[in-house]
Amino acid sequence: MRDSGKRANTTAHSPLSTDLLRRLAPRQVLTSLAERRNYRYDAIQFGETPLAVVLPENTADVVVAVKAARAAGVPIVGRGAASGLSGGAAPLRESLVISFTRMTGLRIDPVRREAHAQAGVVTLAVSDAARPHGLIYPPDPASFRTSTIGGNLAENAGGPMCFKYGVSGDYVKGLEVVDAHGEVHTLTRDAYDLAGLLIGSEGTLGLITEAALRLLPPPRFTRTLMAHFPEVGACAEAVSQAIAAGAVPSKLEFMDRACTNAVEDYLVLGLPRGAEAVLLVDTDGDDLETVEEERALVEQACVAAGGTVRRAGTDAEAAALWQARRSVSPALGRIRPQRMNEDIAVPRSALPEVVREIRALGDASPFPVVQFGHIGDGNLHPNILFDPRQDDAAAVHHLAHQIALVALRHGGVLSGEHGIGSMKRDFMTDALDPVTLDVLRDVKRTLDPADLLNPGKVLP
Repeated sequence: MRDSGKRANTTAHSPLSTDLLRRLAPRQVLTSLAERRNYRYDAIQFGETPLAVVLPENTADVVVAVKAARAAGVPIVGRGAASGLSGGAAPLRESLVISFTRMTGLRIDPVRREAHAQAGVVTLAVSDAARPHGLIYPPDPASFRTSTIGGNLAENAGGPMCFKYGVSGDYVKGLEVVDAHGEVHTLTRDAYDLAGLLIGSEGTLGLITEAALRLLPPPRFTRTLMAHFPEVGACAEAVSQAIAAGAVPSKLEFMDRACTNAVEDYLVLGLPRGAEAVLLVDTDGDDLETVEEERALVEQACVAAGGTVRRAGTDAEAAALWQARRSVSPALGRIRPQRMNEDIAVPRSALPEVVREIRALGDASPFPVVQFGHIGDGNLHPNILFDPRQDDAAAVHHLAHQIALVALRHGGVLSGEHGIGSMKRDFMTDALDPVTLDVLRDVKRTLDPADLLNPGKVLP
């Protein structure tokens, strides 16, 4: 994407910047080019250098920033830790970026089993604060050590535990939101689910400033196994049979052969290089006998499907098995410097065919394509690996589109947990009919008539 750094430098002291510096403390407004350039990207895409960056310390600061941007007619892009994988936090125009990393207020209410977290609270910090009270916050996106609650809710992030425990939005009891006019609202989930409308809207309908989150007691016991299969269909069949038999694993993670070999090249963990599919499974709960029974059900299903099973005998052995899954991103970074991370979700019964079709697309392309994901709910992450210094961006985008069409042909959707952003915005006309798209555009126009909130995202 074009870097507008030179042009943006000439507008560092724009009327908007001057107004913001007058209304907020100097430490809260970044105007220099060197500072602003650090806020033009997320984890997968570069965008335009913002006109200014505001670092609010409370909701009142957000209100000031929104009203100033609105008066200047400047778009507003909310940003957490910029760990998103759909381009959601990368500005497409010269904008005001509101970065929530200083809004880190966090309060645990153990009696109500709630956390009250400002938007900039790091995801892992919620469980760290809740654990002394015998509680945890289950959503665990891969970036949970750096991602923020506001970013998670803007994208409705999931994670390996989403099959049993659900995604971020399932834990929201209420939201505080600043709308496009700079007004503050408290949204609940009573009657009309207005909080649900904002969750996953990627900052296009309002800016989430605080959330009331549901907490759970952690499971007392966890058991782990790894299985590998000579073909992907057998892996999917094993998962379906285990679930049909009554198992509800907390984690069900899949890696294809290309992904497994990338991790093995990186860490030499002893992974089965020849396997077409590797399955990592956790079962958990408060009753050890039930947890062991669920693991046995998964094991029986894997063996019946032709898989080879390895049980983790200790917590250390379980951690070693999960190291493979958590090392996927750095392992892929050794192959190519950049990747386009797809996020399709398909019916579990369609997984074997979907994986085969995507592999065929990759084999016919000049790019390495690896696949992994949360197989329990059919959420796959086909990754196209490329080098932006020499590879054709249009060819990468075309391959991503072809992969998206595979998902849609098999009854799937474009995103399971990463959002649409700008990366998949153009594919929405394939995913939704014109009437539905018009209804969604009406919602956007109603809540943001001037199209100032994160323009160019989600809707084509």
